[in-house]
Amino acid sequence: MSGSESSETPPPSGNVVRRLYTVYAAGNRRYAVLGMIATLVGRALGLVPAFVIGLAVDAIFFAERPYELPLVPAEWIPSTSIEQLYFSIAILLVATAGGAIASWFEDWGWSVFAQRVQRSLRVDAYERLQAQELAYFTRRRTGDLMSVLNNDITAMETFLEDGLSASVWIFATVVGIGAILVSLDPTLTAITLLPIPVLAAFTLLFTRIIEPRYLSVREEVGDLNARLENSVSGIEVIKTQGAESFETDRVREASENYLRATLAAIRVRITYFPGLNVISGAGFALTFFVGGMWVLGASPFGLSGTLTPGAFVTFVIYAQQFVWPIIRLGDVVDDYERAKAAGRRIDDVMTRTPAVRDRPDADPLLVTDGAVSLERVTFAYGEVAVLRDIDVAIDGGTTVGVVGPTGAGKSTLLKLLPRLYDAEDGVVRIDGQDVRDVTLPSLRRSIGYVSQEPFLFFGSVRENIRYGTFDATDDDIERAARRAQAHEFIENLPEGYDTVVGERGVKLSGGQRQRIVVARTMLKDPDILILDEATSAVDTETEALIQASLGTFTRDRTTFVIAHRLSTVRNADRILVLDEGTIVEDGTHQELLAGDGLYANLWRVQVGDIGSLPREFLERALRRQARIDSGDDDR
Repeated sequence: MSGSESSETPPPSGNVVRRLYTVYAAGNRRYAVLGMIATLVGRALGLVPAFVIGLAVDAIFFAERPYELPLVPAEWIPSTSIEQLYFSIAILLVATAGGAIASWFEDWGWSVFAQRVQRSLRVDAYERLQAQELAYFTRRRTGDLMSVLNNDITAMETFLEDGLSASVWIFATVVGIGAILVSLDPTLTAITLLPIPVLAAFTLLFTRIIEPRYLSVREEVGDLNARLENSVSGIEVIKTQGAESFETDRVREASENYLRATLAAIRVRITYFPGLNVISGAGFALTFFVGGMWVLGASPFGLSGTLTPGAFVTFVIYAQQFVWPIIRLGDVVDDYERAKAAGRRIDDVMTRTPAVRDRPDADPLLVTDGAVSLERVTFAYGEVAVLRDIDVAIDGGTTVGVVGPTGAGKSTLLKLLPRLYDAEDGVVRIDGQDVRDVTLPSLRRSIGYVSQEPFLFFGSVRENIRYGTFDATDDDIERAARRAQAHEFIENLPEGYDTVVGERGVKLSGGQRQRIVVARTMLKDPDILILDEATSAVDTETEALIQASLGTFTRDRTTFVIAHRLSTVRNADRILVLDEGTIVEDGTHQELLAGDGLYANLWRVQVGDIGSLPREFLERALRRQARIDSGDDDR
């Protein structure tokens, strides 16, 4: 498999939301159980007032039936009407207070459950994302991945907190009210339930229409986040190029796409909820009409029945309450469809198998000499061949320069060592061990990598130097900074080693950032060092400081130096010259100049001897540059 090929694992079939709930609810179910019990208790207490009011109307005001309450001993019930009225009021107050207490436990239980699941899901999704190979990130936008970790997981949390609690509330309400209504009058209950099949069909239609729209919204918000992240990250280029209006137009376009997707979903959603109200309202009106006619002694539609005024009041109140869960069901379905769309994107991350991963029988890397060999190595980015049949052996402790034209495959070659990519064919070995047979942590601990674009995290200088070697002491950090020729400028910063460098180290110069990265690498003390154009973006004075700091550090340590400035590698023990993905020359600086090949021509370019360059070299350089400018070269 080439380094750019994905290792996509088809997501397991079935309900994504249910599967994620099953995995992440474990260990947190006690909070959900607490919320569920509190919901049931609160709903039961919420049904008390209507029953008591109906009983009071019949027993106290109309004397239609005796004052009897289920589960209440007869000796507790007062004998006079005025005392029964006070007793009824007391029951209403107790039920209300108990319902408020139950509501507090309900909200707390469901909220803690949802938040803990959200935390675990986000951490696991991030950990899974980190495990993906480097090529995975080069094919995806940062903002889109951030949207998965933030927006999509928040959508899941919303359903777990609001949707699940509402589902229990709906179940308790329907069962409780349904049982009471049946006990009062089964025929009128059947009339009350007539809208249910219509509502079910209407909801099914809604889910089928809204699902692809919500998925489109999640994708568009990912696109918008990617555009915003890209614009903020590149603010310096935007300002220096005077491209503010261009970027504003691009953000406006992404926002318009998001707006269109959102409005498409809103149009469906705002049709659904009024539809629920109309259907449920029609059912309530029918219940009120039939029940009212029975109280008056009539038989509408040939249906006969008898109801006392109090029973009618109770029935009407419960029938009205019966509409609430039907309407709230719409919110649950809406939240669920959002969660399902978000869950698919989360599942894409969670179920993907990284292309670069440890083998089951992998052992820790054991470095003795630091010898490196590449045996008939081939690599491609998709269909673009980058390295072809590379065959080279490097002795331990050797400093090796790697040079060649832009796009020759220099960086890709050395990224195979720490397995940032895996070779498509062939074997990469360190001290005879196939890098695919050793564990990734041990492999990457043994290799130090300094790129031409030094990256610093938001935090202090001390934290950035310690990054990766988290058990280092302050003395270790200062020692590494001195070796990297960084101690002096760090001490001159406002707060020394505790100075916050800003996001990506924007408060420091390029040379200062690079020296901090070099100090970080020296603190790591790797067995093998890779310098990927480590001094290409700094001035001559800073380059001299960095080279001086690296001189002693690279002694007796296997070191690879990628360079366009050939002066950087002229003293290397060995220089590999790459062209079109193959090693075309191999030797010392003097040997390669004497060979009068590609290296010698590159040297002539560096020293300004353009007139001595062969025509063929210039023509090839023009063709190569045209290929790079057209985007056909991804090396």
